[in-house]
Amino acid sequence: MTGTVLVTGGSSGLGAAVVTAVAKAGGQPYVLDLAPPADGVPHLRCDLADTRAAEEATRRLAEQAGGFDGVVTAAGMDIPGRLADVPGADWERVVAVDLLATAAVIRAALPWLERRRGHVVTVASTLGVKAVSDATAYCAAKFGVVGFTRALAAELAGTVGVTLLVPGGMRTRFFDGRDPQYAPGPDAILNDPAHVAEAVLFALSQPPGCAVREMVVCADQESSYP
Repeated sequence: MTGTVLVTGGSSGLGAAVVTAVAKAGGQPYVLDLAPPADGVPHLRCDLADTRAAEEATRRLAEQAGGFDGVVTAAGMDIPGRLADVPGADWERVVAVDLLATAAVIRAALPWLERRRGHVVTVASTLGVKAVSDATAYCAAKFGVVGFTRALAAELAGTVGVTLLVPGGMRTRFFDGRDPQYAPGPDAILNDPAHVAEAVLFALSQPPGCAVREMVVCADQESSYP
């Protein structure tokens, strides 16, 4: 039983798959996203790049839910390109959504998570452990999520379970609208987000005092890991 779980980015991609998995397991998902999630899922519309707004929305949903047993920070974005070619505002938005909002949402949810000895799952990427060209913003953010999560796990040991998820490429809309040079080709081997969501559910379902610290979940022919 996973209880009440806040999912950022829960309207699409991995986030939507996590929402589905939580509901199927008998839990109650709540969503923070710019777009509405599936019908019937409680949510607040929020631009996660505005971290103060993300904190306030998290608190409002926590009060509505009566607290959270888990938080999954699945929201993410990327604007690939060479550093000199990506406008500064776009570069910083990637870091804000992928890294700063991760910290902001967890910070706001902590009082409820601590009371329930809940669990946090942060979503990094294989590009949070392997750097590639034309992804300075995304790599900076996801490497940051890795370091943030490891420090958070040390900080919250004994009070809140903390799991770092490192997923490989998935069959989602994440790559839609990109220049073809930055999109997976027709023969790319990508993972099913539903499979990754099951791993998230496993981490959330650990009993108090037990935490899955880190998970790499990817297609068995993932090219960006190890």
